[in-house]
Amino acid sequence: MSIESQKNIVMIDDDEHICEVVQFCIEIFSKWKVAIARSGEEGLAAINSVRPDAILLDMQMPKMDGFAVLEELQTDPQLANIPVVLLTAHVELTEPQNIARLRVQGAIAKPCHPTQIASQISEILGW
Repeated sequence: MSIESQKNIVMIDDDEHICEVVQFCIEIFSKWKVAIARSGEEGLAAINSVRPDAILLDMQMPKMDGFAVLEELQTDPQLANIPVVLLTAHVELTEPQNIARLRVQGAIAKPCHPTQIASQISEILGW
């Protein structure tokens, strides 16, 4: 699939600045729509509402972190097949063995180049 084909992504990250920059870059460079959730709880609600093509997930958040979000997603048969790409400052989570252990499609390490995130997601997910 082309990076230009319409996709819906839910981004879950508690950092407002990162959310704004990443959302802007993805929407400009790929034409995908990005729904922002600033907590794990908001993220699960957005996923249930939007039914996205993919989820971009930060792992370190207060209250409900990315690990808890993953657990919820992976135990819900209606959500388990939505691909997840981590956007994380935990560089060790970008290693192949950890990607496999967490049962996610891939990971992008922070800090990253926001202008390249859409192409990285596209490469990870084969879009």
